[in-house]
Amino acid sequence: MKESYGTLSQTLNGLKQAGYLLDFNFKDDCIICHQNNTVLSPDDFQIDKVYRFEGESNPADQAIVYAISSRTFHVKGTLVNGYGISSDEVSAALVEKLTKSIHH
Repeated sequence: MKESYGTLSQTLNGLKQAGYLLDFNFKDDCIICHQNNTVLSPDDFQIDKVYRFEGESNPADQAIVYAISSRTFHVKGTLVNGYGISSDEVSAALVEKLTKSIHH
């Protein structure tokens, strides 16, 4: 997996070419893929790589892309998130897992 693909859209396209085909979203205490109804708790997936994007002209344009895989469910996909995950949106366990991956 590359260290950088360039822009956010280039990164998502590059990850799709690398087999990260599913699009995950936050749902309470887990992440979910609506394409195939896969639901992963924090223990069900690993974060293979994290990509950060800084908004040059607008700080609100900041984003993080997580390349996620699950050996248990045999799936790979991406999770895109703007900065500022809060415990109001997702569980503490999910916030902790995602936050740890950013700082490594």
